[in-house]
Amino acid sequence: MKAEIAVPNGARHARILGVGAYRPRRVVDNDEVCRFIDSSDEWIRSRTGIVTRRWAGPDETLGVMAEQAANKAIAAAGLTPDQIDCVITATFTHLMQTPAISTEIAHRIGATGAAAFDITAGCAGFVHGVVLASDAVRSRGGHVLVVGVERMTDLLDMKDRSTAFIFGDGAGAVVIGPSDTPGIGPAVWGADGSQADAIAQTAPWDVLKDDPTHEFPVMRQDGQRVFRWAVYEMAKVAKQALDAAGIGPDDLDAFIPHQANERIIDSMSRSIGIPAQVVVAKDIVTNGNTSGASIPQAIEAVLESGAAATGDTALLLGYGSGLSYAAVVATLP
Repeated sequence: MKAEIAVPNGARHARILGVGAYRPRRVVDNDEVCRFIDSSDEWIRSRTGIVTRRWAGPDETLGVMAEQAANKAIAAAGLTPDQIDCVITATFTHLMQTPAISTEIAHRIGATGAAAFDITAGCAGFVHGVVLASDAVRSRGGHVLVVGVERMTDLLDMKDRSTAFIFGDGAGAVVIGPSDTPGIGPAVWGADGSQADAIAQTAPWDVLKDDPTHEFPVMRQDGQRVFRWAVYEMAKVAKQALDAAGIGPDDLDAFIPHQANERIIDSMSRSIGIPAQVVVAKDIVTNGNTSGASIPQAIEAVLESGAAATGDTALLLGYGSGLSYAAVVATLP
């Protein structure tokens, strides 16, 4: 008789145990950004809600920022680095093709022997990481560190009026581990590759190899196209995630979407039917759009401000380049 492959014995449920964030030291207001582009503080605020953002200095590398956020999340979870079994990092601004930045982060925090890999799903990457971590905990047990970290300024054209004022740098992290009760609901995720050019790098890296005089590749986006897609399509995805979790908008305590644009957040909240009493994260106002780092940073912000509390039920929704998206209902740490 042929031997059967043993099945991993993991936890019955998973949940977020701790969160941490790192925001670069340099605060950049709209007036400073307008030195590079033809715009104004009033125009930027009215179109996006952004008042300030953080730009990383030379010493605030992806590894450094991720380490700071990760250590806070691990401490908040009541764990030590040697209890982390896996590190998953969501980023698309790691400018080395290999090795994965996760391996550096695991080494920096002292998670010796932990599995470590990156995922690239743009601004949706962090929620993808949460889903993968939840599945890993329920299949294998242990604890998974999920990091979102970006240095968006490395891929921006500061003279591009469509992107220069929107983005910021930073890191956020959560620890996901076993739970006696459900803490992370079923995922709703996908991508619309037919619109992949809506947010894209201007050229592949090998253009520099073929032509050293070529301009450094930067990120471009069709803002209006992304706005329409996010408001209409992501509201549907949010409702599907609520249905999958068996709850309605009235059961939520917090809505924590990707911090892309305050107008998108407001329009989406109305389309979903988010009640007035539900906290809607708007870290975008002071932090800008930090892509894969925006949701964990926003989680930390609503908890630190007291707007939300441990045990609250939140809808997490990430969306961005690809066009990729992922949504899940989770209990806040």
